[in-house]
Amino acid sequence: MKRTLKLTGLSLLLAIAATAVVGAVRKPHWDAHYFDGYDSQLALNVEVQQEEDRGDFLRTKLSFEGIAGERVPTLLVRPKGNGPFPCVIFLHGIGQKKEFLDDICEPFLNAGYAMVTFDQYTRGERRLKESNWLNGAMALRRRGALTVIETRRLVDYLVNRPDIAADRLYLVGASYGAITGSTAAAFEPRIRAVVLTYGGGDLRRLFASKEATKELGRWTGLVACLSAYVMAPGDPIQYIKGISPRPVLFQNGTHDSLIPTESAKALYEAAAEPKEIVWYDSDHIGLDWKHAVRVLNETIAWLNDH
Repeated sequence: MKRTLKLTGLSLLLAIAATAVVGAVRKPHWDAHYFDGYDSQLALNVEVQQEEDRGDFLRTKLSFEGIAGERVPTLLVRPKGNGPFPCVIFLHGIGQKKEFLDDICEPFLNAGYAMVTFDQYTRGERRLKESNWLNGAMALRRRGALTVIETRRLVDYLVNRPDIAADRLYLVGASYGAITGSTAAAFEPRIRAVVLTYGGGDLRRLFASKEATKELGRWTGLVACLSAYVMAPGDPIQYIKGISPRPVLFQNGTHDSLIPTESAKALYEAAAEPKEIVWYDSDHIGLDWKHAVRVLNETIAWLNDH
């Protein structure tokens, strides 16, 4: 798994760097309108593809319309009973897809939470049919904006479900999901508390990770600068203060090879109170499953307290 994460991160860095001067004249306009597209009045056009009874819980596969014409494949799991249940919106990492929910939902369900996630743009059912360095890099830039918009549209859907407690919606973002999730929560006031698991901000620091340095050597600084330039409007440093006065828990690893500690600290310091941070003696989340279980259990305990 670590090798997969490493190759994915390197490919993305190289692709972004290669497109740094493409469209430079139009970039200020594109950046200014990066998050355009959220429309609470747009019909969700929800389609339920599958309802399953899995013994202890119910699992629903559905899709909704995020922006006009863009369908968002989604998984929702919830305890049996009438509810309404508190609900965790989970934003997955850069290389995962919505079915990762099946691996992590059990402790949340046992604690009485519903849980929901969706395939982010380019992942799962939304993977690109054809990809090269240019459209791959531009798709990554678009993915950041769409993830924020689609999280808000998912909230539009959840608040109208009678089995979901509209006043108890929480967000948990892991890795890339923590980076985009901090912005989504800042923009979406109906999310009541936030857990950011192994994320970071300040893109120049973020893109200069240990793994990037190992692969790119002396070119790391240049690639990090170009990547930060292309992805600038998505840097969560700019938005995370907007979560306050809602509480935020940061979870980070002291030996994280993908999210530098300086990047994690920068995101934490940019946030306003109330906030807290927990440091784990670990590499990146997901590289050690026993450690991941501990982090998830502590996430649930924190949510219960809030």
